[in-house]
Amino acid sequence: MKNVARHIFFVLVLCINSLLFAQQEIDLLESNKNSGSTEVLNSSEAADIYKQASDLLPKNIDFWSDYPSDILAKAIVGRMSNEELLSQILMFGWAGAEPDNLLFQWVGGRGLGSVKVFGWNTDDINLVAKSITALQKSAASRRFKIPLFVATDQEGGWIRHVKGETAVTPGNMAIGSSGYPVDAWYSAYYISREIKALGINMNFAPTVDLFTNHDSTIIGTRSFGDDPKKSGILGAAWANGSITAGVIPTVKHFPGHGDTQYDSHLHLPEIQVDFKTFNDRELVPFKVLIEQNVPAVMSGHLSFPKIDKTGAPASLSKYFLTELLRKQLGYKGLIITDDMMMNGATTYAGSLSNAFKAAIQAGNDIVISSTTAHLGEALWTNNLALMSTDKEFEERVKDAACRVIKAKLEYFKSKTIEPAPLYPNASQIAKFIPDQEGKKFFLEQACRSIAVKKQTNLPITEKNSGRVLLAGSLNSFFTEGKKRYPNNGIFSYHLELGPNETLWRSEDLPKYVGGYDTVIILVNSERAATIAKSLKDCGKRVVVFSIMTPTYSFDLDFADEILVGYSYSDYTIQALFGALNGEYQINGTIPFEN
Repeated sequence: MKNVARHIFFVLVLCINSLLFAQQEIDLLESNKNSGSTEVLNSSEAADIYKQASDLLPKNIDFWSDYPSDILAKAIVGRMSNEELLSQILMFGWAGAEPDNLLFQWVGGRGLGSVKVFGWNTDDINLVAKSITALQKSAASRRFKIPLFVATDQEGGWIRHVKGETAVTPGNMAIGSSGYPVDAWYSAYYISREIKALGINMNFAPTVDLFTNHDSTIIGTRSFGDDPKKSGILGAAWANGSITAGVIPTVKHFPGHGDTQYDSHLHLPEIQVDFKTFNDRELVPFKVLIEQNVPAVMSGHLSFPKIDKTGAPASLSKYFLTELLRKQLGYKGLIITDDMMMNGATTYAGSLSNAFKAAIQAGNDIVISSTTAHLGEALWTNNLALMSTDKEFEERVKDAACRVIKAKLEYFKSKTIEPAPLYPNASQIAKFIPDQEGKKFFLEQACRSIAVKKQTNLPITEKNSGRVLLAGSLNSFFTEGKKRYPNNGIFSYHLELGPNETLWRSEDLPKYVGGYDTVIILVNSERAATIAKSLKDCGKRVVVFSIMTPTYSFDLDFADEILVGYSYSDYTIQALFGALNGEYQINGTIPFEN
């Protein structure tokens, strides 16, 4: 009986403590709510919130302590040094296949919050998993044991930073062509399952930039099309597929990269639209995703001088990120910069250090550098010093760090999804890369995406093709063509053509067609279209396979048939030949006005 009584007493104490803790939590949250968000609190009020949370919890807490995420995040922030706070909101990439000692000094020594896997790191995916494991172990060795966000760009289509055997998918414009949200959902799901196997837990996708400027080479087929609402719906489906697979999606590039032909890697694009056009067009996909509580948004290095008259890139603009995105649109998730090593950010700011400061002040929660900063670099020393002298800046860093830690708590300790593993299992990588279910899906999706720009006499089969000349630049193009048209010849050129090769092959191609009845030519660029134009008066049946941006084929109307795909993936090539050969009904549409 004594043991029973002791047990009952112990349970009652736990219940009372839980009720007291809950009431303290409610009081703290109400205080925060009544004061507004931390962005509008003065520095002393904001500091009090973190101190109250810190005082509420025991001294030995860490990331894995069992407390509500909002309170635990504030408590950890309240106990962090300025060095830890600033480190937590930085994301660095690294050069080469393996991270060097400098990155480990940032992670284990300073508490770097996030790392980015770029294409130059991924020739050996098993080494990628090994590197991520080592970096997560280094992060876990620190006093708060806060895991890293490990991010990459695996959009699908031609943006695929993780290489190896990962899927080269039909891409976003192919999804826009079929128009099915389920295609967006499953594309993200299978892409995410592959990168999740390596321990990557954040993906900088989906891209919801509209295909407004058809001369754009930086967006192109990364876009779902030019319909704002449709792009938002497909983007939301994409984001949900990623979340279901266990990877955090990041919608980009806020507030919209589609109405410019210029690349923000090289300089700062200026998009000359008024607010009404901007609100009715660029913002629509982001509004849809915000309504769906997308967990992360990437800010773009894009200037809208008619909207923010300072001319600042959105990534450095307090108007765009704090006033518009946070307050007017009600966005509550993470804001992450595009790479700050891009000229679109640094040229405007005058220096990398100033760009980092402006990015933080504007409202970004994570600031990205594609390279690992040196320990004494100005972007670190200057901004760390500013935290000691400028309380408003210090509280902005705390606010960002709190958002990051809270997002990590909600992700890594989620009870609704299974997040990417901190320490990937090398023996499981081959099971998911390539994803066998994904391979079947991506071929089906590619078939749903194929569209007809022009047709005269489809299908073209072995029986009615005569002798076929295959003119192109991909091994899969020749392989699939030979399967269906055994009586063939080959005319090849490089996928990325230079001016000299373009001229040379344009002069040569008409000389090759004499012994053929049908020419099937692959067009993936303006220069490939130039080669195709040499067939205008050849007197043969001409079939154009348009891959990548369809606009390259729009002035090839002399051709008898123009079939449109949106990727150089093997799936797209198989689907194009299947469509030409009459193996299925073509239902795709070109997802923009032309």
